[in-house]
Amino acid sequence: MATTPKTYHVKSYGCQMNVYDGERMGELMAQQGLTATDAESADLVVLNTCHIREKATEKVYSEIGRLRKDGRAPMVAVAGCVAQAEGEEIVRRAKVDVVVGPQAYHNLPALIAKAVTGQAALDTDMPVDSKFGALPGRRKVAPSAFLTVQEGCDKFCTYCVVPYTRGAEVSRPFAAIVDEAKALVDAGAKEITLLGQNVNAWTDADGRGLDALIRALDRIEGLARIRYTTSHPNDMTQGLIDAHADVEKLMPYLHLPVQAGNDRVLKAMNRSHNRDSYLRILDRVRTVRPDIALSGDFIVGFPGETDAEFEDTLSLVEEVGYAHCFSFKYSPRPGTPAAAMTGDFIAAEVADERLQRLQAALNRHQLAFNQATVGKRCPVLIERKGRRPGQMVGKSPWLQSVHLITDAQVGDLIEVEIESAGPNSLGGIQILQAAA
Repeated sequence: MATTPKTYHVKSYGCQMNVYDGERMGELMAQQGLTATDAESADLVVLNTCHIREKATEKVYSEIGRLRKDGRAPMVAVAGCVAQAEGEEIVRRAKVDVVVGPQAYHNLPALIAKAVTGQAALDTDMPVDSKFGALPGRRKVAPSAFLTVQEGCDKFCTYCVVPYTRGAEVSRPFAAIVDEAKALVDAGAKEITLLGQNVNAWTDADGRGLDALIRALDRIEGLARIRYTTSHPNDMTQGLIDAHADVEKLMPYLHLPVQAGNDRVLKAMNRSHNRDSYLRILDRVRTVRPDIALSGDFIVGFPGETDAEFEDTLSLVEEVGYAHCFSFKYSPRPGTPAAAMTGDFIAAEVADERLQRLQAALNRHQLAFNQATVGKRCPVLIERKGRRPGQMVGKSPWLQSVHLITDAQVGDLIEVEIESAGPNSLGGIQILQAAA
């Protein structure tokens, strides 16, 4: 029988939605009177897991073993997508105290109470009722905050486990989102990033889309910036594109994953868009917002991908000129259609070589985009202290990290001239406003 925990630590892996979920679980623990601390001394450690990448489950078991070394025995709760996919197996194999899926973590306090009494504490249900109404009000937050507005996915890309671990696409109610956004601003947020597995699939009973939600948030006093991620090309409506022209608070940054540059591979992935339709969307966005920074996701070595098909991906990168991208080697996820394409798997050394070539091209374009901002003036939201004395780090409108020496404090939005650019960040100098 476990002891009732007094301290907690939440460790989140993977996507920004997991970061949001981890913050909310922390707020649940704080509401129960627990105190946050580091993983090495916490009575309760919550591992908020991601199931997207290869060997995700094994990494969870490894982390559990690390937490229990040297005779330490904290209460361990496994949450997130690995918990959803492997729930009973985790309980059997690792003998953890609590297992809770991403749609049920609002029940975490009750599950912990059950575990204290020695009862099995597993909940991987996907209830129709939203978990969000059971979560506590937002407390003090960072200047840049996440806000989940949509969960789940109906796209069923052949390589992806999200539809199985997060469920069908569900949109949170309009009013609830606006209320939480106001609470975030009251708690200190200057920038809000709207999150969803397919965030631009958000809609409500009145037929309003994400553009209407963004326009509503634009009216919140004290909110300076709005972002959204991750989007699907099929849900990139003209209304949302127009919002990039009309809403000044909507930052000039769009993360729109394409995954590959060849139509046969895209069809095998069940992406439901092709190269040409994707490029036409980007053209429409650039027409209304010429300075927009474009970001994407790529998978190399998808089963059956030929050398020529990979070259199509490289040519797409050259045509678009991304400001930032995420790129990965394909890894089979159990239960997905692509995992059954065993005869078409690409040799590891071939996939490695393709990834290196792709990342070299992406890095070159990212550096070029960063260098193109040198000499520009832009507002920078200060987010944290830098490593050097007097140095602070903030974000540009294009989501670049900007380092500068300034007296500005965390949460300040200041005017900066960009003086230098590297592969991953910028250097700048604050533009001081003349006294009236």
